[in-house]
Amino acid sequence: MTTAAMAPKHSSDFLDRRHGLLIDGRFVDAVDGRTFETIDPGTGQVLATVSEGSERDIDAAVEAARRAAEGPWSKMSPSERGRIVHRIGDLVAEHAEELAELESLDSGKPASAALAVELPLAADMFWYMAGAARRITGTSVTPSVPYMPGAEFHAYTTREPLGVAGQIIPWNVPILMAAWKLAPALATGNTVVLKPAEQTPLTALRIGELLLEAGLPDGVVNIVPGFGERAGAHLAAHDGVDKIAFTGSTEVGRSIVRAAAGNLKRVSLELGGKSPNIVLDDADVDAAIAGAALAIFYNQGEVCSAGSRLYVHESQFDRVVEGLAEHARGIKVGYGLDPDTDMGPLVSAEHFERVSRYLDLGKQSGGRTVAGGNVLDRDGYYVEPSVIARPDRDHPIVREEIFGPVVTALPFSDIDDLARQANDTIYGLAAGVWTSDLSKAHLLAKRLKAGTVHVNTYHVFAAELPFGGYKQSGWGREKGDAVLEQYLETKSVVVAL
Repeated sequence: MTTAAMAPKHSSDFLDRRHGLLIDGRFVDAVDGRTFETIDPGTGQVLATVSEGSERDIDAAVEAARRAAEGPWSKMSPSERGRIVHRIGDLVAEHAEELAELESLDSGKPASAALAVELPLAADMFWYMAGAARRITGTSVTPSVPYMPGAEFHAYTTREPLGVAGQIIPWNVPILMAAWKLAPALATGNTVVLKPAEQTPLTALRIGELLLEAGLPDGVVNIVPGFGERAGAHLAAHDGVDKIAFTGSTEVGRSIVRAAAGNLKRVSLELGGKSPNIVLDDADVDAAIAGAALAIFYNQGEVCSAGSRLYVHESQFDRVVEGLAEHARGIKVGYGLDPDTDMGPLVSAEHFERVSRYLDLGKQSGGRTVAGGNVLDRDGYYVEPSVIARPDRDHPIVREEIFGPVVTALPFSDIDDLARQANDTIYGLAAGVWTSDLSKAHLLAKRLKAGTVHVNTYHVFAAELPFGGYKQSGWGREKGDAVLEQYLETKSVVVAL
């Protein structure tokens, strides 16, 4: 089936519109009139033209968010806020096919995967956080003040929104990242300036339309597509922003921290990963092979928590590696709108070049490329799902985040040495353990320095589960009630009686 035969069925009307910036409840052109093109990674052709926000547009968006933070939004009851947030989830679910199609066209991923996994998760995040709006409570306190004997006080704490939150989301799962960022910020009563990745702005802009349809007051969420060095950097450094939330690479995360230091704004970061996926000698091998494939090949490997380092007990190594290689060779790589596609193209020409360099490095790693290892000669940015067995432990393909469908497989025999290898990384986002002995699973989970440890499964995400990393995989947590702390200030009130 050709890409021409797979024209958009649900999103053509949106693609034909002008794509401006959402500022203060209206879609407007950039102040300087600049635009940029977003590319279909399945063809390399222009998909749409989008207004390019820069410093002055960020200024306008922050001003609108500040007015909204001090206006009707701040006076709205938690119940009213919760109803709007829930309605956003309803609209995401109602428009799931259109949004999945846009996500596929903009990022390359199979639309079927976006529809089955990411859109339900996005809608559910809004539904979950709608309830959280009414769970934000303070406490009563009875102070004991040693230097005021006999004095009595009525004291309590309140939880208040920080104010204006700047949010910068990545290109790998853009609609889900928008939901993870927007839902808790809105539930806690904050206002937002959201900057989507320049590679994938479309679903964020469509979500912007749905936010207005849901009844969100003007200025509560502003969406400014643009490039990191102008829009993103200015948002991170802006003195009118009280909090910055960023998902992306560890390298850029460091620059976000430096930019945020000016007014000491709150910072939360969800950054890179090089996650170990461990198969013990007593594992269900068939389940481990299927799980290892999901861990690295889902979403073209463009997942920060991908199980990109596979450690297999020596007694099972050859069987697991060959099984994983057979799975990789059976993956259909194709256009995202093709219903038969298992794995789509990489997101951009730039990222295609990056992953291609690592595939070349893999051939010089001292290991054996058991499956894949090559780019595909076709329009768009396609690579083969790749398995590299027994590379040198210190080679860049083992130590550095590739962010593509490339897994390195290494054997182990000693559990203590395995734990050291698994933790020998600057990252600590996720891990996997495959075993039939739950005692071993719990003991190993305790030793692994990772924000999420999967046991006999992988890539399990839910609105209730906090997600984030140890070490240089980030600060703070997304999802669950843990994320609410990232958007709230605690105030103590003390009244003398």
